Amino acid sequence: MTAGRVGGSGPVLQSVTAAAPDLTGRPWISQDWLDVVFVHWRVDASAVAPLLPAGTRPDTMALDGTDDDATTWVGLIGFRFTDTRFPPLGPLGRTGRIGDFVEVNVRVYTRDDQGRRGVVFLSLDAGKLLPTVGARVATGLPYWWANAEMRTGDGRVGYAMRRHGTHLRSMFDVQVGAEVAEPTALETFLTARWGMHVHRAGATRFWPNEHASWALHRASVVSLRDDLVGAAGLPFALTELEPDSVLYSPGVTTRFGAGRR
Repeated sequence: MTAGRVGGSGPVLQSVTAAAPDLTGRPWISQDWLDVVFVHWRVDASAVAPLLPAGTRPDTMALDGTDDDATTWVGLIGFRFTDTRFPPLGPLGRTGRIGDFVEVNVRVYTRDDQGRRGVVFLSLDAGKLLPTVGARVATGLPYWWANAEMRTGDGRVGYAMRRHGTHLRSMFDVQVGAEVAEPTALETFLTARWGMHVHRAGATRFWPNEHASWALHRASVVSLRDDLVGAAGLPFALTELEPDSVLYSPGVTTRFGAGRR
């Protein structure tokens, strides 16, 4: 997909590409994301816009891969963190390692006034207390401590979590299918996101990231029950609908740069 103008003669909108732009400066966070399950629903952009930080708006794409101002996406993502380092525990290197855990997050897709495409995390539930607290303090992201686990077997990958102190649960199980030889424009749009928009201390910042191109497999939902999407402020009935896209990846090693306006 070629780049276009954000609006009028404004900045050029970042292209949708499977290859990461070069990360400038020293990486601030490094972690492995493994056994990643991507479950997505398309939704009207007007349902997402009120949930976004200042300076961003919904990033849009239709099912056929064309830009469509009315259509954006909601993702329910499960994966394993390994070899994770957060700044409160030291710089990148062995002193910063805090072990492995499972995360389930709800995310939506954004573009900003500088033309940068990214994600906004509406919630992130992690199965380990220390990284949950560390990430909240270091980044301002809406992390929650949860009981979270991964389940595998017979070509299936599943995630189950319950947020501590609440009734909120999420459980989804997918059957992994054939590897994707060439991702569609939409599959690249939903997975190859090279930064996140985070609102903190009265300002919205963009945190760039880089990793190798995703090795993707198409997948199908075996079972799904979720409270997180509705709790994040999106339509409660959304996760009762059949997802519009289900993908799996063995994973990547990713690095984040420091946030900037």
